[in-house]
Amino acid sequence: MKITIVGAGAMGSRFGYMLKKANHQVELVDTWEPHVKIIQEKGLLVSQDDKNIQVFIPAYFPQEVKNIPELIILFTKSMALESTLQSVKNILGPETKVLCLLNGLGHLEVLEKYISRKNIFMGVTLWTAGLLGPGHVNLTGTGSLEIENIDPLETKEGKLIVEALNKADLNCTLSTNVTESIWKKACVNGALNGTCTLLECNIKEFGGLEGSGTLIREIIKEFREVGKVHRVNLNVENIAQEIEGIYSPEKAGDHYPSMYQDLIQNHRLTEIDYINGYVAKEGKTHNIPTPYNSFLTLLIHSKEQLLVK
Repeated sequence: MKITIVGAGAMGSRFGYMLKKANHQVELVDTWEPHVKIIQEKGLLVSQDDKNIQVFIPAYFPQEVKNIPELIILFTKSMALESTLQSVKNILGPETKVLCLLNGLGHLEVLEKYISRKNIFMGVTLWTAGLLGPGHVNLTGTGSLEIENIDPLETKEGKLIVEALNKADLNCTLSTNVTESIWKKACVNGALNGTCTLLECNIKEFGGLEGSGTLIREIIKEFREVGKVHRVNLNVENIAQEIEGIYSPEKAGDHYPSMYQDLIQNHRLTEIDYINGYVAKEGKTHNIPTPYNSFLTLLIHSKEQLLVK
């Protein structure tokens, strides 16, 4: 399958590598100049299980990409989604399928401005990855992927995408309720991303803290109450136990969340407004108290002011 990954950061690079290894025709698109140029000149350096592999994958800036793919996988940052879609609209062919795997909530409304509903596939992934520098991705642990066709008539196309992704061992399933899974993943990110970033620790270190259990449950409770407005039912204890189950290094314990990578390592703005900030905003709109998510959002924005120049 001809696949273009738009947003070739840590996760985009991981998917690009795995799809390329499975003999798909893959292109990477990103705006980070050093990252793109190194991949263009030297290939993508992949570190996994104490081994380094150099993989040559075509990489482009948005204004350079010309080939219309069968599938676009979106891994861009949430706050850049609309500008990204504008920058690659020349490769959004009438039959090009678009799979959105962004962190956070509220993306479908933006996608529908540029893409026909029959071509939109929403998804959620539990794979992890980290960038060690421009053109250098570090892969740890295993993961899974769940997608759903927004148009119920596009199940056949959804099955073809699942087949292509599983050829690359991405452990993909076709869902009938990916919205609930997206909210559950947002709970995971809401519990771990901001907290690990503020505490400057990895997931295992956070899980070892005395108050981590109480903290994640209070955050998830607020997601649950706001989720009810969106007809999403969340079980606080089940999600909390799922989070606690990934603290071990064999799961995701050694991983530093993407928000940590953005703000602490690279001094970039974060996606907080699409995770905890989304819950805080919706809580305010619907008169639902969200003190934990509101405070986390405020603290992350404050830290952005200190670190992002």
